Amino acid sequence: MSEVRKIATRESYANALVELGKEHDDLVVLDADLAAATKTCVFKKAFPQRHIDCGIAEANMTGIAAGMSTCGYVPFISTFAMFAAGRSYEQVRNSICYPHLNVKIGATHAGISVGEDGATHQCNEDLALMRVIPNMTVISPSDNIEARAAVKAAYELDGPVYLRFGRLATPIINDSVDYQFEIGKGVILRDGKDITIIATGLCVVEALEAANKLEVYGINARVINIHTIKPIDEDLIVKAAEETGKIITVEEHSVIGGLGGAVAEVLVEKCPIKMLRIGINDVFGESGPADLLIKKYGLDAQGIYEKIKKFVD
Repeated sequence: MSEVRKIATRESYANALVELGKEHDDLVVLDADLAAATKTCVFKKAFPQRHIDCGIAEANMTGIAAGMSTCGYVPFISTFAMFAAGRSYEQVRNSICYPHLNVKIGATHAGISVGEDGATHQCNEDLALMRVIPNMTVISPSDNIEARAAVKAAYELDGPVYLRFGRLATPIINDSVDYQFEIGKGVILRDGKDITIIATGLCVVEALEAANKLEVYGINARVINIHTIKPIDEDLIVKAAEETGKIITVEEHSVIGGLGGAVAEVLVEKCPIKMLRIGINDVFGESGPADLLIKKYGLDAQGIYEKIKKFVD
């Protein structure tokens, strides 16, 4: 695992769009006056005729994308998660998912790590909102490699996809030669027999570091990266529960309805065991530097380690 190379997944998203744009003339990108922040400005530079700035009108942008998808295009909607999942919720539900249209949603600036933009822009509810809609696939990549692979997989999948990206640069952890991305399939990053930590997004690297700390304490932790929140890898989750006896989920999202909720739903039906959900505990965020907020809300490696140690003890 590299601890030096860091890149924000919002940048990975834009770079992947450019690569796909070279291969597929039907790919178009729609933005809502945020191309500099979502980084889709790089796609605009490469393909100015296939980039549409819809202005600060996210619901309208969603409707435009739905219409374009019926004309043979594969539109990628790009804006902050708060606006993609929140402001445009009705249009996503009724105009994209209900008719099962081939529209992709690139939601950047998700979670508490939006930092100084504060509670109004820190969307900690989007995974819950999106995964409850029928026909929607929900993906939350952990690093640059996974994000780029997820964008490609989303393009190849016929139907609506919600892609969650972050503002904060994160370490590259999926740089092994045998890494493969498959929608709906989790990845075991570290084996262990005492507990299983299931993480998503930027929390995956923190979970790995927490597992190293737990090893010193005498707890052997398995770490699983669940990049696809829906459809979730039920078989992998149940297998881990049966083999380790305890499950901990870690996410930069509310503990209600996101990864923790999805895993809990699987376990309560198929393998009820002790479980701990680590995330944002039913509160709004606040303004501050991203790294300090992650630490304050206990989503850094040390915070995760302390919560798991208490849970196991």
